[in-house]
Amino acid sequence: SIQPVYGAQHPPLDSRLTKSFIKDCSKASALPMKSKKASSFHEFARNTSDAWDIGDDEDEDFSSSSSSLQTLNSKVAKATAAQVLENHSKLRVKPERAQSSLSNLPTNCKVIKSSSEAQLSRTSEEACVRTALQKQQSLPLRPVIPLVARISDQNASGAPPMTVREKTRLEKFRQLLSSHNTDLDELRKCSWPGVPREVRPVTWRLLSGYLPANSERRKLTLQRKREEYFGFIQQYYDSRNEEHHQDTYRQIHIDIPRTNPLIPLFQQPLVQEIFERILFIWAIRHPASGYVQGINDLVTPFFVVFLSEHVEEDVENFDVTNLSQDVLRSIEADSFWCMSKLLDGIQDNYTFAQPGIQKKVKALEELVSRIDEQVHNHFRKYEVEYLQFAFRWMNNLLMRELPLRCTIRLWDTYQSEPEGFSHFHLYVCAAFLIKWRKEILDEEDFQGLLMLLQNLPTIHWGNEEIGLLLAEAYRLKYMFADAPNHYRR
Repeated sequence: SIQPVYGAQHPPLDSRLTKSFIKDCSKASALPMKSKKASSFHEFARNTSDAWDIGDDEDEDFSSSSSSLQTLNSKVAKATAAQVLENHSKLRVKPERAQSSLSNLPTNCKVIKSSSEAQLSRTSEEACVRTALQKQQSLPLRPVIPLVARISDQNASGAPPMTVREKTRLEKFRQLLSSHNTDLDELRKCSWPGVPREVRPVTWRLLSGYLPANSERRKLTLQRKREEYFGFIQQYYDSRNEEHHQDTYRQIHIDIPRTNPLIPLFQQPLVQEIFERILFIWAIRHPASGYVQGINDLVTPFFVVFLSEHVEEDVENFDVTNLSQDVLRSIEADSFWCMSKLLDGIQDNYTFAQPGIQKKVKALEELVSRIDEQVHNHFRKYEVEYLQFAFRWMNNLLMRELPLRCTIRLWDTYQSEPEGFSHFHLYVCAAFLIKWRKEILDEEDFQGLLMLLQNLPTIHWGNEEIGLLLAEAYRLKYMFADAPNHYRR
């Protein structure tokens, strides 16, 4: 079975897991390379705490243990933290230089692989010897983005908010959207490199097929579809208490608090009620699949985009009780219909035995074996199965691997690409895997590979990284999708 493990949006919060992982890292530096390693995925899974199983008691343990960690003078702590961030930027810019610098660190300095763990273990890292870090050459720092970066601030590269080119693009979108009959093919071409935040809600409704291209019909269509959705709620929602629906409702009720647990917006009771209704109505209307874990994540990008239409400030910390009932009903209905349109194209991912995901993971394995045989053979050597990490990539459309701002940018392209969620996503996953080839080849045991693949350091990603990823995916698609003999052995 595949156990969920936190990714970019869900860093591990279990103090025992964090402390044991730090301890393992420090032991690894002192012991010979031939240490005991997990021989199989099942053994690895047994030895890894499930991050979903955090209880109130464990939260108390975490707070008490963090207070007992070594404390430093505030000036020393700030200086050391800055050096840790500088080291992280060097790993991105010049890996070989950073590796040589890291080799100079003393053995008692605890190095943490995952950037999300680094956020939670900052105090521990600050205890490292400063002199070793100061020896590193100074490189320009990228802007620091917090663990949960502002969703509206999508560009991690520090670019100005609106360049001349972006203003021109925004004007082009506004012309297309205001025309009597919007040219959807032209809108897709403009949307592929990303949609400006100001026009994203309307553009997504059009690209998903929820709104008609004719501008005169849009208002009536929205009114009719919203009324239809709330008709479903009146008709079906009370049945959640019936015996044959209790398992579905219970699973939804458990999964909702797990959806983006570090973003305050999604922890508000009113937002969680909206998500419960959307997911339950979808499950009732799609009995072939019903509700499957992972579908709850797919609501969040739509909800955030349609909420941003009514909120000027940062939506992450916005209190939705400040919105009128009519606005909230509109956001809820639009999120339901757009999510439904998305799932219509990938429903075989969620039917019994999830055959769509099984096929896509097999296709990913075959594709990687053709484009990077060294990485493929490295997985085989250490008995890593693609299903062990790529199942989540297909089930959640990489949402657990990327910050939410990156998912929204990725979906701009998915909605403008033919069969973006069902077909193009495969090539994005392949490009995403090869992006980490150096880190993958550096890991020389099963457990190290699984820990890397399930906690990839993407927390600082923005538009720039997603643009490069999509460009590589596009290249792979046209190299293999249109030349099937290249794809097969």
